[in-house]
Amino acid sequence: MLNFYLYRCTLKSTIMTTQEIAGRLVVLCRQGKFETAQKELFSKDVVSIEPYASPAFEKETKGLSAIIEKGHKFDKMVKETHKLEVSEPLVANNSFSCTMHMDVTMKEDSRHMDMTELCVYEVKDGKIVKEMFLV
Repeated sequence: MLNFYLYRCTLKSTIMTTQEIAGRLVVLCRQGKFETAQKELFSKDVVSIEPYASPAFEKETKGLSAIIEKGHKFDKMVKETHKLEVSEPLVANNSFSCTMHMDVTMKEDSRHMDMTELCVYEVKDGKIVKEMFLV
């Protein structure tokens, strides 16, 4: 019985709260460490939803490895990042949101993109299971 209790205490102490996940995500994103954040905080079955489909990206991406690959694809498209700002998170029970402002120049046509997105995350069992970007 004691071993079961110790197991439950250990398991409970390793699961991050939504507030902790939100704070960690914001810190890593502000440093531009998106892949680190994904590997550390996302579920293997995470779903990512973009505002709309584009020639480069589908509206919905499923699975951690596919989301990481989507990030690599975006990174290869960016020539220069001029600004990256992430707001403090707004946290509810099992979800949180923040805004992300990116000012970048794209490689292909040297097009300047200055965009702000509302990033909404859903958390289950100590991991992010869904991310949704709204413009």
